[in-house]
Amino acid sequence: MRLNVNRILHTPGAKADFHFEMDFSDLEFGGMHPVIHPVVVDGLVVNRSGVLHCQLQAETTLRCVCDRCAKEFDAFHSVPFSCILATERQSEDSEEIVVLDHDEVDLAELARTAFVLGMDTKTLCSEDCKGLCPGCGADLNTESCRCKKQVDPRLAALAKLLQDE
Repeated sequence: MRLNVNRILHTPGAKADFHFEMDFSDLEFGGMHPVIHPVVVDGLVVNRSGVLHCQLQAETTLRCVCDRCAKEFDAFHSVPFSCILATERQSEDSEEIVVLDHDEVDLAELARTAFVLGMDTKTLCSEDCKGLCPGCGADLNTESCRCKKQVDPRLAALAKLLQDE
């Protein structure tokens, strides 16, 4: 979605709000396609003393796989993004300035970039997920470990004494 800011560019206090949806079902992240619903983008561009401030929020529900227990779960994902819109860049140092193209800004591109950069690299079904036992593979959230307790080799002689009694 392209937004023309010509009508607010030279009017301090003027604003333009926007709302649109994007389909990210083709987005591959971590070997999966986690975006199962459209991404809803809401935002506002405000002229504050001749400077255009753009704020947006991209939200959706993701289908995730827990990195500890490997269960699938759905998680709400929301990414805020803000930048300054300018007709030209004064210096190359500032990354938060987006240059307008003929008084237009590509909001879809901004939202997609912010959304992808805001994706979590590690997902957990809950903060207290216990994960899987590395020995027997039991889901420690729902069952106990089935592994036979291994005796520390340094204490094997003492364990043998206990068995002899």
